[in-house]
Amino acid sequence: MEFVVEFWGHRNVTALHRTTIEVTKEEHLSPRGDCIIGVRASASVNDLPLEMKREIRSGKIMEIQIVVEDHRFSFTAYGHSDLSLSHPTDIVIRKSSFISDRTLAIRSSAAAIDVPRNMIRLLQQGSPGSMIIRI
Repeated sequence: MEFVVEFWGHRNVTALHRTTIEVTKEEHLSPRGDCIIGVRASASVNDLPLEMKREIRSGKIMEIQIVVEDHRFSFTAYGHSDLSLSHPTDIVIRKSSFISDRTLAIRSSAAAIDVPRNMIRLLQQGSPGSMIIRI
């Protein structure tokens, strides 16, 4: 099962957060949003298909791939039965086990700081990207 979220970079993307990575439907990004790698996302956790939400809540491992131009960065994370997957604008992936309505996955093998800097430079120039979620 696969779901693709399209998003756009922004000049304020720093991707320095050590425990989370996020994309948002919001259009603007302040310099404080150091976990956000993309804005104007095509979907939030609330928009995931019901079948995918069921799989995520069963605790399955996910492969998540960030794509910017011809660059790819892949990592893994886990679902959990307590995930509500209901936030209307955000998708957050966490290294920790913290759960909120914005959380897609926990126990991630990567955070924003781990995204290769050549990809971040492209996102800072406003390049489009995508997040591919596979279960």
